[in-house]
Amino acid sequence: MPGETKERVLAVATKLGYQPNKIARGLITGRTRTIGVIAGDISSPFYAAVLRGISDVVEGHGLGMLITNSDETLDREVAATKLLRENQVDGLIVSPCDVADSPHLREAVKAGMPMALIDRKVRGLLVDTVAVENVQSSRDAVRRLLMAGHRRVGIIAELATDETRLKDFLAAAKNQPPEGLQLLSTSWQRLAGYLEAHRAFGLEVDPNLILAVNGHSALAAQNAALVALTKNPRPTALFCADGLMSVGTMATISAKGLQVPSDLSMICFDDLDWMTFVGPGIDAIAQPRRRLGRAAARLLLARIGEAQGAPRDIRLSPRMIERGSLRSIR
Repeated sequence: MPGETKERVLAVATKLGYQPNKIARGLITGRTRTIGVIAGDISSPFYAAVLRGISDVVEGHGLGMLITNSDETLDREVAATKLLRENQVDGLIVSPCDVADSPHLREAVKAGMPMALIDRKVRGLLVDTVAVENVQSSRDAVRRLLMAGHRRVGIIAELATDETRLKDFLAAAKNQPPEGLQLLSTSWQRLAGYLEAHRAFGLEVDPNLILAVNGHSALAAQNAALVALTKNPRPTALFCADGLMSVGTMATISAKGLQVPSDLSMICFDDLDWMTFVGPGIDAIAQPRRRLGRAAARLLLARIGEAQGAPRDIRLSPRMIERGSLRSIR
């Protein structure tokens, strides 16, 4: 009889189009079987691939995703964190804007919210993190330019800082890598790799070749590249620290009628589709974006399942793709 009653109830529910209320069920079970994701910019190829990697794992375990976008601004990230917590998500995956403080993330963790960080680490926040080896891969890329004979290698990076902080960072990096590199944003880590490559060659870095872009936008990078390429003498090679920096830089190169690599060698961090379409193609450091997402999702699901142990810090190795944008000038 109980079985027949259950079947009748299910039949009526189906006929009426009843859908379970996850929030209500979550009040009873303590779980909504959803996770929240706060991405920096969901329109970028980097985050699109990361989100796909997260989805591969999460949906494979029968969970849903609520995706929000911070636009790399702290106010939006704080609002997104509040929204996702109000929706009773079981855990959060965040690409944090603020790597120094992030009190909203600390509050969430203190309240018992499982969390995994992706691409960046927050100082003193004891949660799992997944990122790539930014310093080493940037050092190796710039080393390739130096080995090809280039001595005026410019870097275009989103560093959003004042002149004093940049000077202090350069001074600290003269003899050894600055302390706490993993606690800095990815662009600063990639700048550290640029500096390490020069130090290994016994070369002084010309501060004028460090183009600090104030804002994560292609237009800001375009203006920085224009400054670099109007210098006399101008750089013979450029290292772009992320995809948006490379888009803006390439726009300036094209506008000035320069050719890669005959007029200017170039290596970019992040492999974007357009880099295969221009001749001869752009050398790029390809991040394992989908793997980053999968790794973060696995770590989060383990914590939701009450896995114990110290926070894990996973670093994945990107790979260099050579397409012919580097010319030897020795």
